[in-house]
Amino acid sequence: MKPKHKVLVFNFLGFAILFVLFRFGLSLFLKLDSFYMSLIAAISASFLAPKYAIVKKEGLDKIVMKWIFFKGFKEL
Repeated sequence: MKPKHKVLVFNFLGFAILFVLFRFGLSLFLKLDSFYMSLIAAISASFLAPKYAIVKKEGLDKIVMKWIFFKGFKEL
């Protein structure tokens, strides 16, 4: 699998897992319309999900991750 495709899958999985957790977590505590709960979950998940990218380093493609809970970039 190409690194470009891995990054796309990692970004999607990070967002999707957090979105589902927030969506069902909010439904347990709040009694809002499903649209507003989904909107809140999407905004929260997009802010808290780790971001993956490709960096060309020394002629090689490296996958790096940035997350608000880590300082700097982490190379995978």
